[in-house]
Amino acid sequence: MVPIGVQTKSIVFDSDPAVGFRLMKQAGFSCGDFSLNAYLTNLDLYQQKGNHFFDQSDEALQRFFAPHKQEAQKAGIQINQMHMPYPNYVPNGSKKLNDYLWNVVAPKSMKICWFFHCPYIVVHGFKLARNLGSEEAEWRQTEAFLHFLAPMAKEFGITICIENIYNQWGGHIVEGPCCNARVAAERIDRINSQYQAEVLGFCFDTGHGNLVGLDFEDFITTLGHRLKVLHIHDNDGIGDLHQIPFTFTKTRENTASTDWEGFIRGLKRIRFEGVLSFETAPVLTAFPEEMKEMVLTFLAGIGRHFAEKLSGTK
Repeated sequence: MVPIGVQTKSIVFDSDPAVGFRLMKQAGFSCGDFSLNAYLTNLDLYQQKGNHFFDQSDEALQRFFAPHKQEAQKAGIQINQMHMPYPNYVPNGSKKLNDYLWNVVAPKSMKICWFFHCPYIVVHGFKLARNLGSEEAEWRQTEAFLHFLAPMAKEFGITICIENIYNQWGGHIVEGPCCNARVAAERIDRINSQYQAEVLGFCFDTGHGNLVGLDFEDFITTLGHRLKVLHIHDNDGIGDLHQIPFTFTKTRENTASTDWEGFIRGLKRIRFEGVLSFETAPVLTAFPEEMKEMVLTFLAGIGRHFAEKLSGTK
């Protein structure tokens, strides 16, 4: 059966990572999406704030994360994917900040990913279409960043995964980078051919897809083997809420706001064998702390439901 995973944010804490990894295993997860983005948050970056976490040497970062790596292994949790701090480029941000994100945070994130023996790291494309005048010009900037990281990805055996994301303009949610599956597939194939390795893949985010009205089945089917990892979560079609699947409905007849049937059909059509990974950290702060294990167990149950659908046992 397809494995089930969840992001580590709000579960695993630096003070005692063993507790969080054991909780993940007890709840029914076998994989973890390590939330590297928790160490340099998007909220701070968009406010032009930074910190000195990634200023540490490679050796110091490995010492810092060694307990996480060891306790994950002890608990039987595979760190199968990781999220690089984002944004990787702050629109209208200072040159100093953006150079730091490119030249320090990104390569050190790759080294941490390698340290965890993690095969996939997710990055956000640059949100620059409005600034530069077109999606094509926006992509050229993102591609330059990917080419900077690609030799390291090839050396470490890591696949960098670009993600479908949204943007906001004038109070409206609009498509952001990587929302055209056919164009994304062509770009992934071209870059991988250039490096003769799978340095680039795709992360499909269900919540972002719902916000901009993507056809899940068509999008996933078009990506095919290029789809490596998932970010599974739900919303009301208005805000990026990262909540439990099936939480929101379109009508009083309980039609889900997110096309979960199309999601499963697409995964079945491409014979997806990756991890059904939930990106649902906000769920854990929405419920009382004492309900955390119950909520995680419920999420894992939804994961098993999806896995059974994929395997044909339901």
